[in-house]
Amino acid sequence: MLEPAQRELVDKTRHGVLTTLKRDGTPQMSIIGYVYDHDRRLARASVTDTRAKTRNLRRDPRASLLVTPPSMRGYVVLEGKAELSPVAGDPHDTTVEELVAIYRELAGEHPDWDEFRQAMVDERRLVLRIAVNHTYGWVA
Repeated sequence: MLEPAQRELVDKTRHGVLTTLKRDGTPQMSIIGYVYDHDRRLARASVTDTRAKTRNLRRDPRASLLVTPPSMRGYVVLEGKAELSPVAGDPHDTTVEELVAIYRELAGEHPDWDEFRQAMVDERRLVLRIAVNHTYGWVA
């Protein structure tokens, strides 16, 4: 689905601009950290229940994730339908387990996993999953 240079950019960058659609159809953009599974064509990120992007995706699941290198010489867009996990309700529920996995892939080990797990519940975090069905872009 992605050319080798595009794949490398998606794997190395790990942050991008998520575009969702407001009620009136205009775009709403947010910077997010993400992980991408090429085999499953699935982008995942930690989001908060009360944010505009989350509300927008509940209403209209279409999402685009723009990834650019620091040089801004190229880009990749991952487009697809979003799915939202349940909101974290317990430090050891399946949502928090997935949030731990995302954090580990993005940043490695956390200095205090108990604190992290409780923060996911307190912040009303959930997992955004984008099933990517279309990509485009170019990389210099």
